Order: sequence, then C-alpha cells, then structure tokens
Amino acid sequence: MADSSAAPAPGFVFVGERLWLDFVNTDDERRGRRIDLLVDFSAWTRWLEQAGVLDAERAVALRRRAEQQPAGATAALVDGRRVRAALRLLAERGTAQDKSREAALGELNRVLARSVGTRRVEAAANGGFTRSFVPGGDAFGGLLLAIVESAADSLVAGELPRVRRCGGAGCARVFLDDTRNGSRRWCDMSSCGNRAKAARHRARDAIPRAPLSSRRGRRAP
Repeated sequence: MADSSAAPAPGFVFVGERLWLDFVNTDDERRGRRIDLLVDFSAWTRWLEQAGVLDAERAVALRRRAEQQPAGATAALVDGRRVRAALRLLAERGTAQDKSREAALGELNRVLARSVGTRRVEAAANGGFTRSFVPGGDAFGGLLLAIVESAADSLVAGELPRVRRCGGAGCARVFLDDTRNGSRRWCDMSSCGNRAKAARHRARDAIPRAPLSSRRGRRAP
C-alpha cells in the first residue's frame, strides 16, 4: 500500500497554549456539530507532527508501520481518544468535580506507568534543539506521553483554574487563559471573538428606536 504522506491534513488549530489542551481541541465542534479531527491514525500522526511531538521522518515511519499493523494502529487511536475524553472532562469540569479529576488522574498515571523508552536531545531544523522520547518495544507506544506530561505539568503548576472553554456559541475549544487579569474569553479573536462582536452589533441594530420627533419631545404651549 502506498504511503499517504502527501494527503492533505485536516484543519488543525493550536490555540490552547498547552499541548494537552490542543489535543482536547481535536474533538471540535462547529455550528453545533461535533467533529473528530482524528479521523484515523494517519490524521493523528499529522497532528502530532504539526504539534512538534513527532519529526517528519518518524511520522512517515509510523504511518507505514500502521499499514503493516492496522490492528495496533487502531488500538492506539482508540486509546488516544479515551485519554482525550478524560482530558476534556478535566479541562471543563476539573476545578469543580472530583470525579472528573479522578478519571483524568487515572488515565494520566495509566499512560505514564507504561512509558518505557529512551529520551533524547536532538538538533532541530531551525538550529535549536528539541527533546524527544523514543518508545521501546511497541511501535505505537509513547505517542500519548508528551500529551500526558503536558497535562501533568499543568496540574502540578496549578494552571487548572485558568483553563477556559471558549465563550463562542457552539465552540467546544478549550485554552489556558494566561492574561494577567484572566479576561480571555475566546479561543481565537479572529474567529469566535469577531463572530461574537458581529452578533452584538446585529442585536443592537435590531432594537427598535423611537422616532426622532418623539425623542425630542413636545414643546409646551
């Protein structure tokens, strides 16, 4: 089977400010309809590549391995979606609901417990350096590790109270509000923010106004 590396990637967005929140946002919602951007294992590797978790060479190698071991790739994707669901609950309800926190911690620790491999520091294409994790044994093992570690870092740093869900109607994206006064409301001002602004203008313009003459009032005789 030919490698599908030339196929177009889905419309991934990176507005969460943290890797784990961007992962949650692959379970998207547009105009009231839920959209899973991780349509298959190939899409997941493309997301990991765009997020900087995988380099291009390893992403292509994983897609080829998925063609050879489709059952393993499918199982890895199912596991990824399971962890994503727990992380969404953590992002949306974790500050107020113990069960959501417990479920997320269970998933985080489950993934961390099986992370066996080698950590490396490698040169990046831009002249800098990146850290990577090369899983041992299972070819698909370790794909969730960077995501899980990102969530664990946020919990340890006390960032959970600043995780927000977008205030846009029908938008399910979550993000870390890192503004000084905690005032961020939208996942992206150019999309949800502008739509909300336009909706406010339409609502204001729809309010009937009294005729100019009645607003001026009548003169006393």
